[in-house]
Amino acid sequence: MIIAIDGPAGSGKSTVAKIVAGKLHFRYIDTGSMYRAVAWKSLLKNVDLSDEETVAEIARNVKIDLVPEEGGQSVFVDGENATNQLKQETISRAAAVVAAQPMIRKIMTKKQRELGNREDVVMDGRDIGTVVFPNAEKKFFLDAEPKERGRRRFDELKTKNQEADVDLVTIVEQVKQRDHEDRTRKIAPLRQADDAISIDTTHLDISQVVDQIMKEIGRVLHR
Repeated sequence: MIIAIDGPAGSGKSTVAKIVAGKLHFRYIDTGSMYRAVAWKSLLKNVDLSDEETVAEIARNVKIDLVPEEGGQSVFVDGENATNQLKQETISRAAAVVAAQPMIRKIMTKKQRELGNREDVVMDGRDIGTVVFPNAEKKFFLDAEPKERGRRRFDELKTKNQEADVDLVTIVEQVKQRDHEDRTRKIAPLRQADDAISIDTTHLDISQVVDQIMKEIGRVLHR
Protein backbone atom coordinates (compact mmCIF):
# COMPACT_ATOMS: atom_id res chain seq x y z
CA MET A 1 0.00 0.00 0.00
CA ILE A 2 1.24 3.47 -0.88
CA ILE A 3 0.20 6.62 0.98
CA ALA A 4 1.22 9.82 -0.85
CA ILE A 5 1.56 13.07 1.07
CA ASP A 6 2.44 16.12 -1.01
CA GLY A 7 2.70 19.79 -0.23
CA PRO A 8 4.91 22.88 -0.26
CA ALA A 9 7.72 23.69 2.15
CA GLY A 10 6.59 24.14 5.73
CA SER A 11 3.19 22.52 5.28
CA GLY A 12 4.04 19.84 7.85
CA LYS A 13 4.09 16.94 5.42
CA SER A 14 7.35 15.37 6.58
CA THR A 15 6.50 15.48 10.29
CA VAL A 16 3.02 14.14 9.62
CA ALA A 17 4.26 11.45 7.23
CA LYS A 18 6.74 10.14 9.82
CA ILE A 19 4.04 9.83 12.47
CA VAL A 20 1.52 8.23 10.11
CA ALA A 21 4.12 5.71 8.94
CA GLY A 22 4.90 4.84 12.56
CA LYS A 23 1.25 4.31 13.41
CA LEU A 24 0.73 2.09 10.36
CA HIS A 25 4.09 0.29 10.72
CA PHE A 26 4.84 1.33 7.14
CA ARG A 27 8.19 2.45 5.76
CA TYR A 28 8.62 6.23 5.69
CA ILE A 29 10.31 7.67 2.61
CA ASP A 30 11.26 11.35 2.40
CA THR A 31 11.82 11.93 -1.30
CA GLY A 32 13.10 15.44 -0.68
CA SER A 33 16.13 13.99 1.08
CA MET A 34 16.98 12.09 -2.09
CA TYR A 35 17.23 15.32 -4.10
CA ARG A 36 19.19 16.92 -1.27
CA ALA A 37 21.57 13.95 -1.33
CA VAL A 38 22.26 14.49 -5.03
CA ALA A 39 22.77 18.22 -4.49
CA TRP A 40 25.09 17.61 -1.53
CA LYS A 41 27.16 15.06 -3.45
CA SER A 42 27.39 17.41 -6.44
CA LEU A 43 28.61 20.28 -4.27
CA LEU A 44 31.19 18.01 -2.63
CA LYS A 45 32.53 17.28 -6.09
CA ASN A 46 32.51 21.01 -6.94
CA VAL A 47 30.06 20.39 -9.76
CA ASP A 48 28.12 23.32 -11.19
CA LEU A 49 24.50 22.50 -10.29
CA SER A 50 23.33 23.85 -13.65
CA ASP A 51 25.46 21.22 -15.43
CA GLU A 52 22.58 18.81 -15.88
CA GLU A 53 24.58 16.06 -17.60
CA THR A 54 27.16 15.84 -14.80
CA VAL A 55 24.59 16.09 -12.00
CA ALA A 56 22.52 13.41 -13.73
CA GLU A 57 25.56 11.11 -13.76
CA ILE A 58 25.94 11.65 -10.02
CA ALA A 59 22.22 10.95 -9.54
CA ARG A 60 22.51 7.66 -11.45
CA ASN A 61 25.49 6.40 -9.51
CA VAL A 62 25.02 7.74 -5.99
CA LYS A 63 23.88 5.15 -3.44
CA ILE A 64 21.20 6.59 -1.18
CA ASP A 65 20.09 4.50 1.77
CA LEU A 66 17.10 5.68 3.78
CA VAL A 67 17.48 3.89 7.10
CA PRO A 68 14.36 3.82 9.30
CA GLU A 69 14.84 4.97 12.86
CA GLU A 70 12.61 6.07 15.69
CA GLY A 71 10.95 9.31 14.66
CA GLY A 72 11.95 9.18 11.00
CA GLN A 73 14.99 8.12 9.04
CA SER A 74 18.72 8.56 8.61
CA VAL A 75 20.11 9.22 5.16
CA PHE A 76 23.33 7.53 4.09
CA VAL A 77 24.97 8.78 0.90
CA ASP A 78 27.55 6.39 -0.51
CA GLY A 79 27.89 4.87 2.94
CA GLU A 80 28.26 8.17 4.82
CA ASN A 81 25.62 9.33 7.27
CA ALA A 82 24.72 12.70 5.77
CA THR A 83 21.48 13.25 7.70
CA ASN A 84 22.54 16.44 9.45
CA GLN A 85 24.37 17.92 6.46
CA LEU A 86 21.28 17.50 4.29
CA LYS A 87 19.21 19.66 6.67
CA GLN A 88 21.30 22.75 6.00
CA GLU A 89 19.51 25.63 4.27
CA THR A 90 22.21 25.86 1.58
CA ILE A 91 21.57 22.22 0.64
CA SER A 92 17.83 22.81 0.59
CA ARG A 93 18.27 25.66 -1.90
CA ALA A 94 20.69 23.58 -3.98
CA ALA A 95 18.18 20.72 -4.04
CA ALA A 96 15.57 23.05 -5.55
CA VAL A 97 17.94 23.70 -8.47
CA VAL A 98 18.63 20.00 -8.94
CA ALA A 99 14.97 18.97 -8.65
CA ALA A 100 13.94 21.29 -11.49
CA GLN A 101 16.12 19.47 -14.03
CA PRO A 102 14.27 16.90 -16.21
CA MET A 103 17.08 14.32 -16.35
CA ILE A 104 17.53 14.27 -12.58
CA ARG A 105 13.78 14.19 -12.03
CA LYS A 106 13.45 11.13 -14.28
CA ILE A 107 16.29 9.28 -12.53
CA MET A 108 15.00 10.02 -9.02
CA THR A 109 11.41 9.15 -9.91
CA LYS A 110 12.60 5.71 -11.01
CA LYS A 111 14.50 5.22 -7.75
CA GLN A 112 11.49 6.34 -5.72
CA ARG A 113 9.20 3.90 -7.52
CA GLU A 114 11.64 1.09 -6.84
CA LEU A 115 11.55 1.92 -3.13
CA GLY A 116 7.78 2.23 -3.04
CA ASN A 117 7.17 -1.05 -4.83
CA ARG A 118 9.12 -3.06 -2.25
CA GLU A 119 6.80 -2.65 0.75
CA ASP A 120 4.02 -0.60 2.33
CA VAL A 121 5.15 3.02 2.41
CA VAL A 122 4.19 6.53 3.38
CA MET A 123 6.01 8.74 0.89
CA ASP A 124 6.13 12.52 1.06
CA GLY A 125 7.28 15.02 -1.52
CA ARG A 126 5.92 17.43 -4.10
CA ASP A 127 4.88 15.11 -6.94
CA ILE A 128 4.18 11.75 -5.31
CA GLY A 129 0.45 11.68 -6.00
CA THR A 130 0.72 13.27 -9.44
CA VAL A 131 3.83 11.70 -10.98
CA VAL A 132 5.66 9.11 -8.87
CA PHE A 133 2.62 7.11 -7.75
CA PRO A 134 -0.51 8.47 -9.46
CA ASN A 135 -2.31 5.24 -8.48
CA ALA A 136 -1.46 5.49 -4.77
CA GLU A 137 -4.24 4.06 -2.61
CA LYS A 138 -4.56 7.30 -0.66
CA LYS A 139 -3.32 10.79 -1.48
CA PHE A 140 -3.14 13.90 0.65
CA PHE A 141 -2.13 17.46 -0.13
CA LEU A 142 -1.07 19.57 2.83
CA ASP A 143 -0.81 23.34 2.61
CA ALA A 144 -0.78 26.41 4.85
CA GLU A 145 -0.53 30.16 4.49
CA PRO A 146 3.00 31.26 3.48
CA LYS A 147 3.50 33.37 6.62
CA GLU A 148 2.69 30.39 8.81
CA ARG A 149 4.94 28.07 6.83
CA GLY A 150 7.73 30.64 7.05
CA ARG A 151 7.26 30.91 10.81
CA ARG A 152 7.53 27.13 11.16
CA ARG A 153 10.70 27.08 9.09
CA PHE A 154 12.12 29.96 11.14
CA ASP A 155 11.37 28.16 14.41
CA GLU A 156 12.93 24.97 13.05
CA LEU A 157 16.15 26.75 12.07
CA LYS A 158 16.41 28.51 15.41
CA THR A 159 15.81 25.25 17.27
CA LYS A 160 18.60 23.53 15.33
CA ASN A 161 21.00 26.43 15.84
CA GLN A 162 20.08 29.20 18.26
CA GLU A 163 23.02 31.24 17.01
CA ALA A 164 21.86 31.05 13.40
CA ASP A 165 21.65 34.43 11.70
CA VAL A 166 18.13 34.17 10.31
CA ASP A 167 15.16 36.52 10.35
CA LEU A 168 11.51 35.73 9.88
CA VAL A 169 10.88 38.15 7.00
CA THR A 170 13.70 36.62 4.94
CA ILE A 171 12.54 33.06 5.63
CA VAL A 172 8.95 33.90 4.59
CA GLU A 173 10.24 35.40 1.33
CA GLN A 174 12.37 32.28 0.73
CA VAL A 175 9.28 30.11 1.25
CA LYS A 176 7.33 32.18 -1.27
CA GLN A 177 10.18 31.97 -3.77
CA ARG A 178 10.42 28.19 -3.35
CA ASP A 179 6.66 27.96 -3.88
CA HIS A 180 6.97 29.87 -7.14
CA GLU A 181 9.86 27.68 -8.34
CA ASP A 182 8.06 24.45 -7.41
CA ARG A 183 4.73 25.41 -8.95
CA THR A 184 6.09 26.82 -12.21
CA ARG A 185 8.81 24.33 -13.11
CA LYS A 186 8.20 22.58 -16.42
CA ILE A 187 8.59 19.02 -15.15
CA ALA A 188 6.53 17.59 -12.28
CA PRO A 189 5.38 20.94 -10.86
CA LEU A 190 3.91 21.08 -7.38
CA ARG A 191 0.15 20.71 -7.63
CA GLN A 192 -2.63 18.86 -5.89
CA ALA A 193 -3.67 15.58 -7.52
CA ASP A 194 -7.31 15.58 -8.59
CA ASP A 195 -8.12 12.73 -6.21
CA ALA A 196 -6.03 13.97 -3.27
CA ILE A 197 -7.61 15.05 0.00
CA SER A 198 -6.66 18.65 0.76
CA ILE A 199 -5.83 19.65 4.33
CA ASP A 200 -5.12 23.26 5.30
CA THR A 201 -2.73 22.98 8.25
CA THR A 202 -2.50 26.72 8.97
CA HIS A 203 -4.51 26.53 12.18
CA LEU A 204 -4.07 22.83 12.96
CA ASP A 205 -1.50 21.17 15.17
CA ILE A 206 0.32 18.02 14.08
CA SER A 207 -1.94 15.64 16.01
CA GLN A 208 -5.06 17.09 14.38
CA VAL A 209 -3.61 16.61 10.91
CA VAL A 210 -2.49 13.07 11.73
CA ASP A 211 -5.96 12.23 13.08
CA GLN A 212 -7.61 13.41 9.85
CA ILE A 213 -5.25 11.35 7.72
CA MET A 214 -5.57 8.23 9.87
CA LYS A 215 -9.38 8.40 9.63
CA GLU A 216 -9.19 8.57 5.84
CA ILE A 217 -6.69 5.72 5.65
CA GLY A 218 -8.84 3.68 8.01
CA ARG A 219 -11.68 3.80 5.49
CA VAL A 220 -9.40 2.07 2.97
CA LEU A 221 -7.93 -0.47 5.38
CA HIS A 222 -11.32 -1.56 6.69
CA ARG A 223 -13.13 -1.98 3.39
